[in-house]
Amino acid sequence: MADGTKAVVDTSTADAAADEAALAAAIDELGSGDTAPADSADASSTNAPGNSSAASAEAKASGKAKAESTAEPDSGDDEEVGDEEGPTPGTAVSEETSEITAPLSVHEIAAELAAGSPRKKPAPAPQPASEKRRPTDPQPTVDPRDTATLPRTLPAPMRHSGDKIGHRYLLEECISQTETFSSWRAVDEKLRRAVGVHLMASGHQRARKVLAAAKSAALLGDPRFVQVLDAVQENELVYVVREWLPHASDLAKLLADGPMEPHEAYQMVRQVADAVAAAHRRGKAHLRLTPRCVLRTDSGQYRINGIAVDAALRGLPAEDSTEDAQRTDTRAIGALLFAALTHRWPYPEDRYDLKGLPKDLQNAAPDQVRAGVHKGLSELAARALFDHPPHHAEPITTPEELVRAIAKLPRIRQPEPELPAFPTPPRHNTHALPTAPNPTRVADPAVAPLPASSRPTAARRTKRRLRRVVKATAWTVALGAIGVASWQFVGSLRNNNQAVATPQTSISSTAASARPTAHPPVPIQIKEAFSYNPRGDSPESLWLLPKVFDGDPNTAWVTKSYNDPFGPKPPFKDGTGLLIDLGSVQAVSSVSVQFAGTHTAELRVPNAQAAAKPQDAQPEAFNVLDKQTGSTTDFTLSSPTNTRYLLIWMTSLPKDTSGGGYRGQVNEVKVFG
Repeated sequence: MADGTKAVVDTSTADAAADEAALAAAIDELGSGDTAPADSADASSTNAPGNSSAASAEAKASGKAKAESTAEPDSGDDEEVGDEEGPTPGTAVSEETSEITAPLSVHEIAAELAAGSPRKKPAPAPQPASEKRRPTDPQPTVDPRDTATLPRTLPAPMRHSGDKIGHRYLLEECISQTETFSSWRAVDEKLRRAVGVHLMASGHQRARKVLAAAKSAALLGDPRFVQVLDAVQENELVYVVREWLPHASDLAKLLADGPMEPHEAYQMVRQVADAVAAAHRRGKAHLRLTPRCVLRTDSGQYRINGIAVDAALRGLPAEDSTEDAQRTDTRAIGALLFAALTHRWPYPEDRYDLKGLPKDLQNAAPDQVRAGVHKGLSELAARALFDHPPHHAEPITTPEELVRAIAKLPRIRQPEPELPAFPTPPRHNTHALPTAPNPTRVADPAVAPLPASSRPTAARRTKRRLRRVVKATAWTVALGAIGVASWQFVGSLRNNNQAVATPQTSISSTAASARPTAHPPVPIQIKEAFSYNPRGDSPESLWLLPKVFDGDPNTAWVTKSYNDPFGPKPPFKDGTGLLIDLGSVQAVSSVSVQFAGTHTAELRVPNAQAAAKPQDAQPEAFNVLDKQTGSTTDFTLSSPTNTRYLLIWMTSLPKDTSGGGYRGQVNEVKVFG
């Protein structure tokens, strides 16, 4: 009956026995039809609408739809379920539920038998729940840890240039397209900056993992990684927004013309290993570190793209343990260094426009693949890449071990640039012949050539040049000697005049004694540097602070990226700074600061109240000594100042060409006394 209960039939004993026999036979016959194709079940559901409402109500109460849909045969291929089945998963479940949960009365069974319709499926005979949930697919098409209903594959959402995502991000160019997601270059119309956007269908099984990976990467807050700016699920769409570096080049593009020089490869692996090790210390792993993910900016800094997000987008399984994740990222860094040294991909297949290695060179160190490779870097790449490195070397299994191994390498310095060849100065002797024939000059047949004996030879030309160099050197030495003698003579006359002259008044003598004595500047060693950010919520780039006094102008300390320039009044921030600790009170006469880009900065020293704890003092507690604007600023003081702390207070930062906004960068600070 339509209400889901069996009807009571008032007949004779013989009729009741006959009905029960017919009921048992019908149940046995229909029970054998449980394996009928799903399309016949769908057809029967449309022929008996009277039972569907009661079946749906009972399905909501009992929850048997999931079990029956799992036991359905011919469920399709693992990777194509979402594409081949017509109805959505929710619709299929509700239709199947209406067919398997509604019980039939004796009269309904008799009507079905009389009509000869085998399409109606009554409730089967009672059986244990374990038999009903008998699995038919050892690799189910859904992941029970997610939603148990989402398909493994779902086409990437179709979008076009000019479409707007989230009422904010305007899509401009599709960078890459796969079966499950697409990547775009877009414009953030709210902040007026370029961004990168990944798009995926929210019904895909990977969507939840992609969102979780993006939110985890956004919390990292390390400027060495490309920042994740937004991660949102909106209706049928999931999108992840990241920084866009318009002037950066990935490692695959840098290797297009050949292998790297040893110094450049050393800088790459050192910066990448430092960043990945810092991420692992915070429990984050990349898991898909490729040459496309390593970007070099115009300033020479390397930044890593797609931490955790790239692996989630491509469905790569998360490592079961921290050791496995560390080994995966360490091996990937070894592969990057191998490719940078040899211009070959260290695996058999060709990848990233690099040729793979033949079978006879598997597990070979880079110096065995290409001649002239730096020995230390070759051994480092082999230890990080292979589980059994050549020459029985100890393998490197974690990014932290790799950082320590890089630190033990002798420093590889940048090669000296080749000086341009200066042309030979023109000769003033008009009678001498040119040293090389001029192709545009037409020989005059009327003029006879000079004999070979009178022509200048190479030896004569060398002697002439040597004589000129000797003469020039002699004149320089003579002029220098004359200048030094004159200076000494004038100084002696001045001293004699001062000794003979009558002493001046006390005011004049005091002024003369107050005049500082000129002496060459003496470098003062910097003990430590601090991030001074009283207007912000946290210090900036603590791990990069030692770079400002390491003697290498290629390394730098950077600030955060600010959306707006600094301003004197709220809501704008008025500045950020770098606090230099000299270790003890020193007599400071000048400070040289090398920036990346045009900065406006002030040199300040703490007053008496702030000298005890300058890190906790406000900018107003510092006295301004000098203010400069430029990329290389020299703060020269009129008289030496005795202080232990120096504050470089930056009030204007340049535009960040790599990601938009404003960012400060200090390459080197030198203090002189």
